[in-house]
Amino acid sequence: MNIVDLVKQGKFVVCAEVGPPKGVDIKELMETAELMRGKVDALNATDQQSSAMRLGSLAACHLLKDKGLEPVFQITCRDRNRIALQSDLLSAHVLGIENVLCLTGDHVSLGDHPQAKPVFDLDSVSLLQAARQLETGKDMAGKELIGAPKFCLGAVVSPGADPVEPQILKMEKKVKAGAEFFQTQAVYEPRKFEEFMKAIAHLNVPVMVGIVLLKSAGMARFMNRNVAGVHVPDNLIEEMEKATDRAQKSIEIAARLITEMKPFCQGVHIMAIGWEKKVPEVLNAAGL
Repeated sequence: MNIVDLVKQGKFVVCAEVGPPKGVDIKELMETAELMRGKVDALNATDQQSSAMRLGSLAACHLLKDKGLEPVFQITCRDRNRIALQSDLLSAHVLGIENVLCLTGDHVSLGDHPQAKPVFDLDSVSLLQAARQLETGKDMAGKELIGAPKFCLGAVVSPGADPVEPQILKMEKKVKAGAEFFQTQAVYEPRKFEEFMKAIAHLNVPVMVGIVLLKSAGMARFMNRNVAGVHVPDNLIEEMEKATDRAQKSIEIAARLITEMKPFCQGVHIMAIGWEKKVPEVLNAAGL
């Protein structure tokens, strides 16, 4: 069942990310996915995360679907032109993949092939529009399709951006373009998130708050310096710094944040970044 249908049924939706391997050994990917069976509603397969070359998101989603798990196909505009993007969307539908998260994508300069040529033929808004156009039975060139796909389209937003108004304007454009749900960048400030949710209430669209597990105080400071739209408050950095068991403290902080922000949103999206096996512990601690 797709994410929007779950929300309509009154479910607080739980998603988590799984990263395809840099290679063809899928053992760890599938073991991690199996660990989350029955604990999460859907699994996001990242698309060349941080611009690092890996196994494709579409292939990973197909593997998850074959195992009876609900995938979210992350598709970025960085590496494909509009022909390839539309083709991959059609392929996703044929493979039974409904949930699609449309992203512009990180620049190649951040990844392991900085000499690669970035594409960015479309951006996240025009990609959403392209997917909606395919659903009408025509491609971006106005050519008729033999059979039309159907998707549950999602997009991303950064509630912690300062100023946040441009994020809200972009969010409005994405909803107009066809976004049916949103997953957010990492949020560590519940009060700011509450204010953000009040500001976008008129959009009437499900939002899943993003949680990135903190591995250390150093990681928190790095995100503050380098990740746009993310701010880890000093009190959380201090907690991580003083912790004798950083993994346990990270789980405790994540669970606390989920509990505090749950009343304001329709779901949570956990980005464990290598700590995927700790996701069930986070969910248990948060009472999910």
